[in-house]
Amino acid sequence: MDGSIRSNIQPGLEVHIVLKQDQRSGKLTHGIVKDILTNSPKHPHGIKVRLTDGQVGRVKEIISK
Repeated sequence: MDGSIRSNIQPGLEVHIVLKQDQRSGKLTHGIVKDILTNSPKHPHGIKVRLTDGQVGRVKEIISK
């Protein structure tokens, strides 16, 4: 599912995000969404979220709905 559309993402979803420091390498981090930080309905690089462990990044893949 598309991580660049805000309506696809809710707290509790399992996702892969890319952290700011991993943007060049493209390394993905797995986690559960705690908060949605992007206010706009779409973002070309992915919606910015905070995971339950406190890490912040942009959603690249939604694993479960």
